[in-house]
Amino acid sequence: MQFNIDIQKTLQAGKRTFNLQVRFQSTSQRLVVFGPSGAGKSLTLKAIAGLLTPDAGCIQLGGQTLFDSSTGTNLPAQQRQMAYLFQDYALFPHLTVRQNVAFGSRRGWLNPRAQVADPTVDYWLNAFELQALAHQYPGQLSGGQRQRTALARALVPQPRALLLDEPFAALDPTLRNRMRAELDRLQRQLGVPMVLITHDPDDVAVFGDQVLNLRDGVIHDAAEGPLKSTQEVLA
Repeated sequence: MQFNIDIQKTLQAGKRTFNLQVRFQSTSQRLVVFGPSGAGKSLTLKAIAGLLTPDAGCIQLGGQTLFDSSTGTNLPAQQRQMAYLFQDYALFPHLTVRQNVAFGSRRGWLNPRAQVADPTVDYWLNAFELQALAHQYPGQLSGGQRQRTALARALVPQPRALLLDEPFAALDPTLRNRMRAELDRLQRQLGVPMVLITHDPDDVAVFGDQVLNLRDGVIHDAAEGPLKSTQEVLA
């Protein structure tokens, strides 16, 4: 799946102005956007997902134009067919695991029924070993179980790509290492292209088949040749 991104966005907060100018192309199945807090990583991911509208530029995925300021094209997030996994997983605390996963297959905001029968939901519950937990609520789950529930919900609608916003930042070091290994295994098993943003070099080491080094709203060195390898970024 090829990403072709060339976007600009200016944000103003009081006297501070932040300019995002991100341009890259990638065919990697595991793309990492690496940089410190405030570099523009989340803004970039949200623009790709359709949760933020750039001021100018274009976004293409697999040859399809998702956004193009010159033609007025701007597909809504629902039509972009990309799964966005928030840092805190954004599970609905009042819904069971089954209902949370089923929510990914529904249009609108009506809650799925507690005993919803859906072969696709059952497939992902089994794939992520969640069937035994299907009637529990997010507050009763471990960190790893919550992450698997969020991933199952994201994958139910069969997205073209998986967008991950600092997925391990809120976890303690031991759980973080375990969740990296689990996501690594699941992504390789499922073969869904993913874009992961992070400030953690350990995430880069595990997932960075290709790495974009983002600082102050600009990808550095991308115009000088191929995308940076993990070793070059961490050097």
